[in-house]
Amino acid sequence: EGSSPEEDYKVSCLLLVFVAVTLPLMAADPASLYNTELDGYNNNLHCLAKAIVQVSAALFTVHNKNIETHLKEFLLVSAL
Repeated sequence: EGSSPEEDYKVSCLLLVFVAVTLPLMAADPASLYNTELDGYNNNLHCLAKAIVQVSAALFTVHNKNIETHLKEFLLVSAL
């Protein structure tokens, strides 16, 4: 409400930066250990990769930006 498309785009980019920065914290969480009984993780961390791709695709499609470029930038930031 009242925000410009440019501001919305910046918020979308900052959301990906936030996720990239918090990945190591989520991975260090004891609930992030693989559970063979569940065939997954107690905190559903195995769903995160798909969620990142889907949300990124939605956000950057709305802003008419290159999704692949932004996901490559996400990988660079998350690798720091």
